[in-house]
Amino acid sequence: MSSGVDLGSGPALARAMVAAYQVRALTDGERAVAEETLRFIDANPDCLWRTCQTGHLTGSAWIVDPSRRRTLLTLHRKLGKWLQLGGHADGEAHLSEVALRETREESGLESVRLVSADLFDLDRHWIPERRGDAGHHHYDFRFLVEADDRAPLIVSDESHQLAWVDLDDVHRLNHEPSLLRLVQKTRERSGR
Repeated sequence: MSSGVDLGSGPALARAMVAAYQVRALTDGERAVAEETLRFIDANPDCLWRTCQTGHLTGSAWIVDPSRRRTLLTLHRKLGKWLQLGGHADGEAHLSEVALRETREESGLESVRLVSADLFDLDRHWIPERRGDAGHHHYDFRFLVEADDRAPLIVSDESHQLAWVDLDDVHRLNHEPSLLRLVQKTRERSGR
């Protein structure tokens, strides 16, 4: 179903990013998510818009402090669980920009740095029906972002709370495999 807007090259950019990630993917699970995401992009030229009702692409930031020992999590207002910050692409083809935009909007942090333009992780998760919006999948493009953990935070209306959490304690707030995978990848990149 078309959104009625110019779709441009956005799906092609997302597809190229997923294909590059797929080559680097370490596990069968990561490769399977990449394959599912490629099929979804190919079947849905409006995948960058939330009007794509079966699902859409999102961008999120796995925000770490400079020492890579802590991450910034939000107690998500709608989902009621601790997660990384992120949101809908709303047509933005550069999903790393979506992740940075959402970081600023949801935390008040202005000085944030994209560690790499490459995907840090890719996830597909179900969003349940809520207030007339049908249940659908988010194909979440996750980027590693660095921020100063001493900078003041501003909780947006999308969160109940924000907190810098030691990587060793993330599992106490959320033990979902997709979040714990981000912790593990951070440790591996940091040599810990």
